Amino acid sequence: MQARFTRDHDPALWCGTIAIFFLALVWWRLAVPHEIYFDEVHYVNAARKQLDHIRVNPEHPMFAKTVLSLAIEWLGDRPLNWRIPSALGGALGLFAFTRIVWFASGNARATVLAGVLLATDFFWFIHSRIAMLDMTMAALTMVAGWQLAAAIRLPRQGRWRLALTGVLMGLALGSKWSVAPALLLPGLAFLALKLRDNGWRFLWARSGGPVPGISLMEAGLWLGLVPLAVYWATFWPAFHWAARPVNPWDPIAWHKHMLMLQDSVKKPHPYRSVWYQWAGNWRAIWYLYKEVEGAQRGVVLIGNPFTMLAGLVALVWAVIEALRRRRLDLLAFVTLYLVTLLFWATSGKPVQFLYHYLLPSTFLMAILALALDEAGRQPNRWRLLLPIGIGLSVVMFAVFYPIISALPLCCGRPSFEFWMWLPSWR
Repeated sequence: MQARFTRDHDPALWCGTIAIFFLALVWWRLAVPHEIYFDEVHYVNAARKQLDHIRVNPEHPMFAKTVLSLAIEWLGDRPLNWRIPSALGGALGLFAFTRIVWFASGNARATVLAGVLLATDFFWFIHSRIAMLDMTMAALTMVAGWQLAAAIRLPRQGRWRLALTGVLMGLALGSKWSVAPALLLPGLAFLALKLRDNGWRFLWARSGGPVPGISLMEAGLWLGLVPLAVYWATFWPAFHWAARPVNPWDPIAWHKHMLMLQDSVKKPHPYRSVWYQWAGNWRAIWYLYKEVEGAQRGVVLIGNPFTMLAGLVALVWAVIEALRRRRLDLLAFVTLYLVTLLFWATSGKPVQFLYHYLLPSTFLMAILALALDEAGRQPNRWRLLLPIGIGLSVVMFAVFYPIISALPLCCGRPSFEFWMWLPSWR
């Protein structure tokens, strides 16, 4: 963590304002299209059947589907209500992301920049407007990261914040397994730092480490056992399926079954892609392209053409700076990006998709924000990169807004041509 952290410079009001404006933009026409589209067909139907204790979609964990089923039960079974959990999660997760950047860096300007970059990076916006599992998982991950970073900055609040982190980690994992590699890092960091600071006393020593006053044994409780217990508790609805319920006393057997189902999808898919295509932003997924409510509409998942590529340049800078100046904030975000991306590079899952880049692209925006802030501190023309970079991010979002938000498109079926800058986006 950087030493310049003070409460006096906390940009919490700016962070909240960005999140509120983001929610307003997400909420506008949230019910469009007024029908199921893309993977909503799997998760909305699974949520409906979950209300009737019917076993469906067993290859994924339960919590995000439980949230969706509660929205349907409490608010009604219609498109707006299917998407409310993702919309609220998107706004909350955006705010939590800015809090992570703040507590990690102590840099108010970089924190605000990070909020704007994430709000305009396409991935976060699109998944805040669709009833899939991804945004519930991502939002809970960001809130868990916020509490963890705050525990490190404010060690007097460390115990309850670590306990809350553990609960949120369990809920995030109970939403989608994509977050699993990121959840291993806090415990590994505790282990490494306690070992460095305390030697052979690392297991029970309270001094040193990320949170002084918390031993490695206690951290193992909050960041290890609590997440696992909460994660398994999220399967409560599956324990009560009317037919073939999950045995609550045999989690290993059930997870073997889930892994078998995950690995059984081997049929080639036209939208199949791999990790380096995600990072290079040269593959796309069409979530929607059809005539809906009297107009041609589309939703294409790609990354912001500027920030996705500029983020890779910032990544190289961040690696160099983290090693040269021992900047732990940069090291943390670089590690999170690489771990959550390379997890898919080494995964045995035979068919992968662009939406798996949601978490890595989020951490990439933190790296880009810190790079732009650093450029803005330079005494020469390099400082112009800050306004140019943030301006290009917003402009690209505005240019692509019609094709990522299901606005009516003009000129019939060829209307998507304007946004197809790469042949691979078609």
